[in-house]
Amino acid sequence: MLGELSERLRGGHQADGLPPSFRRGAAAGAVGLVLLATGLAATGSDEPDLGRFYDQRIEWAACEGTELPKDLQCGTVTVPLDYADPGKGTLELALARYRASSDDPRGSVVLNFGGPGGSGVQGLAFGREDFLGLTDDYDVVSFDPRGVGRSSPVSCGADATSRALEATGGEETVDPRDALRQLREVAAECEKHSGPVLAHMGTVDVARDLDVMRQALGDKKLNYLGFSYGTRLGAVYAARYPDKVGRMALDGVDTLTEPLAEQGLAGARGQQRALDNFLTWCAEELACPFGQDARTAREQVVDLVRSLDDTPVPTDFGYEFTGQDLAGAIAQGLYTKEMWPVLQRALAQLTEEGDTSGVEALASGGMAPAPAPPPAGERPAGKPRDDEPLADEEDVPLDNLPAALMAVNCADDPDRPDEERLTRDLSGLRAAYEEASPVFGPYRLAQVVLCHGRPKGTDYIREKVKDLDTPKMLLVGTRGDPATPYLWTEQTAKRLGPSAVVLDNRGEGHTGYGSSDCVHRKIDDFLLYGSLPPSGSSCGAEDEDRI
Repeated sequence: MLGELSERLRGGHQADGLPPSFRRGAAAGAVGLVLLATGLAATGSDEPDLGRFYDQRIEWAACEGTELPKDLQCGTVTVPLDYADPGKGTLELALARYRASSDDPRGSVVLNFGGPGGSGVQGLAFGREDFLGLTDDYDVVSFDPRGVGRSSPVSCGADATSRALEATGGEETVDPRDALRQLREVAAECEKHSGPVLAHMGTVDVARDLDVMRQALGDKKLNYLGFSYGTRLGAVYAARYPDKVGRMALDGVDTLTEPLAEQGLAGARGQQRALDNFLTWCAEELACPFGQDARTAREQVVDLVRSLDDTPVPTDFGYEFTGQDLAGAIAQGLYTKEMWPVLQRALAQLTEEGDTSGVEALASGGMAPAPAPPPAGERPAGKPRDDEPLADEEDVPLDNLPAALMAVNCADDPDRPDEERLTRDLSGLRAAYEEASPVFGPYRLAQVVLCHGRPKGTDYIREKVKDLDTPKMLLVGTRGDPATPYLWTEQTAKRLGPSAVVLDNRGEGHTGYGSSDCVHRKIDDFLLYGSLPPSGSSCGAEDEDRI
């Protein structure tokens, strides 16, 4: 089945050659980069001069956001919109850090919390306790990648998800050509709402931003901890800048080779397993909103998602909350067992009181909802400002996380089946995703097929991110991970070559650092002291989340 899906979404053609899930567009074709000692281009006279970006230093100050920790500092770094043509304009990226407690720190360690589409500033602010141990020897830094959070946030409009669902999850009587036309209209709306940054959100672009940050932080080498999608970003950085890799830990290892369609199926299956496990736990709790029978609880969740798709619930923020919004919220709540009580309470609020606030908070990844995205045409693509400043916190669109996720994933995926093939295969894809998960299948399929109407992505990751010549890197895979299957850890380690050291986390949940004391200790020991476990060693299931 996976092989057939791969062929379907490849459209029978060979991809031509650039970078993936964040790594898309214009920057993908630029090879080599910068002689960092001087800040000047090093790969030939045809490379643009990026010296002014590499000459920056970050000015840190107290953060001004709501409810942010008082010891969190914020700053910005400026990067080109298009690395191939720096004169097209610039973007400001939001950064945050906790200062090292040491009098003589070894520099910075940069964190990426995944997504794609997750805000690093928010992740660092609210995950504070998890990372304080690293401040023994580092400034701990994270950032909002381009198109995410306050860094020129992208949006597709309030109804993009529901419109995509109409196209991909509709009745068999729906004309597939009408469905694909609607998907192209959604793609056009994303471009109108997002502006020029949308075409430059590939991982190769973000990896280049990461190198500008490294220099601006004053570090000769990048020390890095990436989660989920952040592992792919780390691998791309290591492939592009092997001589700039310091201590790099990758937790919840992403695939470097699977087509987007197969990633979606794997994700739907993993999320369904995690939901089944959650409902088994929930049914043992008196407060479970679905009663004490796990089988009927599963049926109730499916019915609830379908009911909200048929009759969405109005919210206080000017949009309607749909079943697919609920599927996204549940997915967020399943990432770790630690989140299960939060998810249970949010679902109880929804089913018992009609209150969507809890599931809305989960669906938006914890970002404060904005009243509405900017109207179409306000940020026209092709007419960038000379500089794109940080967005105000209250102006980050509610759909920024899913919009950024789609932008990055489509830019990273070189497979673009033509309309004829998609028309022929759409009903089969619906059936395959529905079989994988009646709750998450339609949601995951919508994310995949929404690439229709967008430019073809790069094949840089598939072709170039392999056989790395870097210092040893620590890769952590979790056996019960609902989002990044353990198989991907094994496959990615094999691709990266002898540089990869694998730690097998025999637990549940997405990533291990926040749930397993053993994984947390092993990663900290590596980042702080350079101490690596033997490749193939494991952490036991006894270190799972405690609820």
